[in-house]
Amino acid sequence: MNTLRKPQTALVIGAGVIGLATGRALALAGHEVIVLETARAAGTQTSSRSSEVIHAGIYYPPGSLKAALCVQGKEMLYEYCAARHIACQRLGKLIVATTPAQQAQLEAIAQRAYANGVDDLQPLTQAQAQALEPALHCESALLSPSTGIIDSHALMLALRGDLEDAGGMIAFISPVQSIDCTHPDGRKRLRTEDGTVIEADIVVNAAGHGAIPLAQRTQGLAAQHIPKAWFVKGQYFTLSGPAPFSRLIYPVPQTGGLGIHLTLDLGGQARFGPDVQWVEHADDLHVDPAQRERFAQAIRSYWPALDAQRLQPGYAGIRPNIGGPGEAAPDFIIQGASVHGIAGLVNLFGIESPGLTSCLAIAQRCAQAVTD
Repeated sequence: MNTLRKPQTALVIGAGVIGLATGRALALAGHEVIVLETARAAGTQTSSRSSEVIHAGIYYPPGSLKAALCVQGKEMLYEYCAARHIACQRLGKLIVATTPAQQAQLEAIAQRAYANGVDDLQPLTQAQAQALEPALHCESALLSPSTGIIDSHALMLALRGDLEDAGGMIAFISPVQSIDCTHPDGRKRLRTEDGTVIEADIVVNAAGHGAIPLAQRTQGLAAQHIPKAWFVKGQYFTLSGPAPFSRLIYPVPQTGGLGIHLTLDLGGQARFGPDVQWVEHADDLHVDPAQRERFAQAIRSYWPALDAQRLQPGYAGIRPNIGGPGEAAPDFIIQGASVHGIAGLVNLFGIESPGLTSCLAIAQRCAQAVTD
């Protein structure tokens, strides 16, 4: 049996849900942890701009990190929410074929889900689906009972509390300028933008959109290990008034995303999105009101009675993609010393959906990577 050395200091860069979960995991493992965050608060970028869905693990290629960590992370997250009294609900989700031609896609989705270990999907006829959701139009559907929703802000607050209870801390307004991994003692030197230098045995780059630029500013990390950054903007429209659905409604997936679907928050308000727009910058968060009719047209494929005037511009998020237009969706990258050769350094690239669902499983994998 290998005895794991417990380094004295671990620095996690980024206080989104992944960085907080990773900092918590390292602190619970006995490390002295500081989470460095550029912003004034936790989770202000990707983590606070999602649909807050707990995914089942249905869509991802069998054998991928996304598939494995989503299925594992889902169960970990539900257990964590129960233990910490974090608001969440297993509402269930209907994936709907709105034309006869799409029914074969549902079968393929079901087969992939089963290969990923998701064995609770239930095929529904049109009548069965409409018995559950009378406002729904479809030819057939798949019911995913383990899909749910969560209060992501309460989750991040709980993760931060666990981190701090275990002796860790968060340093806000602490943007990292560079990382130097070339020192012969194996310790990493981080320089913040105000000139402060911090030494650490462990560094986890969980900076989201900033992860790739920071990797490019990491001395000792070969360029071949750094992917290209792509930015995918997803807009959301909210629905004024009550929604006629009690479950999440998803069309069959489309190129680049899961289609403009309906999700519900814990207060019961419906929102639709995200769409897929390739943009140049991660700060392009404008929601274009002129897109309302395009959204309405997509939504009417499964909810024909929608009144477009009830759609209001909501919010937008940017996915930290590492694959470009027309490419197959890439897998998560959890890159440790076995890839780049730098002990104690883990880079997280392309942690988009289902990152929220997978956060505790990703954190566990990061904690293992720095001690391998």
